[in-house]
Amino acid sequence: MRALRTAAVCGALLLATATCTTGPSLEDRGDVTAPPGDSKHLTIGTAGFTESDLLAQMYALLLERAGYHTRILSVTNRELYEPALESGRIDVVPEYAATFADWLNAKAHGPGARPVGSPDLATTMKALRTLASARGLTVLDPGRAVDQNAFAVSAGYAGKHRLRTLSDLGRSGLPVRLAAGDECVRRPYCAPGLRKTYGIDITGIDPKGVGTTPAKQAVQRGQDQMVLTTTTDATLGQFGLVLLADDRHLQNADNIVPVVNRARAGAKGVTEALDRLNTVLTTADLAGMNERVDGWRRLPEDVARGYLESRNLLAPGGNRPVSPSAGPAARPVGRPAGTRRRPRGR
Repeated sequence: MRALRTAAVCGALLLATATCTTGPSLEDRGDVTAPPGDSKHLTIGTAGFTESDLLAQMYALLLERAGYHTRILSVTNRELYEPALESGRIDVVPEYAATFADWLNAKAHGPGARPVGSPDLATTMKALRTLASARGLTVLDPGRAVDQNAFAVSAGYAGKHRLRTLSDLGRSGLPVRLAAGDECVRRPYCAPGLRKTYGIDITGIDPKGVGTTPAKQAVQRGQDQMVLTTTTDATLGQFGLVLLADDRHLQNADNIVPVVNRARAGAKGVTEALDRLNTVLTTADLAGMNERVDGWRRLPEDVARGYLESRNLLAPGGNRPVSPSAGPAARPVGRPAGTRRRPRGR
């Protein structure tokens, strides 16, 4: 009744994509002035972490509903899957607007290029679409869901000091030891930005990682006062933590955006199918799905299908779920609660 398939990531594919990390030639990408393509057999890429797996599964189910035949390919490294997207080995991937814009900008102009992502979504999307178009890629409209860096404190600490926003914390003058990755020391959206934008007294970085269980436990115990995590982290409540609002918009607009190979998947059918999700999926929805996989140990394909059915985007039982790709670049489905889901490209 349908042909929703999974793909093993073979060594030959990885070798092929690794040889083009600077981007294939224009001939490989196809003429960007040609009409957008509409291949009926599409490969959807996932970066191999929970959130990306969920998005890829939902993309596959929606495209199957629209009459496409799909397979899912797990490639855990953007240095591999982005050139594969340019060359048509992968046709569709879920991405993050500001992070992907800065990544493409650095690829085009060197690692020292000034970032083009910003907290303003319209500005970010304009820069992203310009960079993507030159590589034969089309960026569809951004969704409502946003996965940004975020900062959390214990609920008790927030209540005691009447903290709801990062501005509140800055005004309090409280010394803050921050549990984060060691790169937080120099990243403009981490310690330097917290000091400059909010006046927060960051006294030190506890290098326990971004959103990891040890980092959250350190804040829970009072060893640290704040932890760097993400807006779609659904495990904060398990540690008694709450997010402080980024009320001065330090973080960039990392709205979720589908990116497609224009020559193969740039036609109206793909856009309309994926737009159905973008207009519905929220940050809270995505956090809840992450929790079902990371905390409840559910399969991404089951969670993805259940969500689409609950939002009337898919008839119950209308599509058989997909299992994740197997192979050297795939990862096991599900992760222990509190683990980091997505590396930042900043």
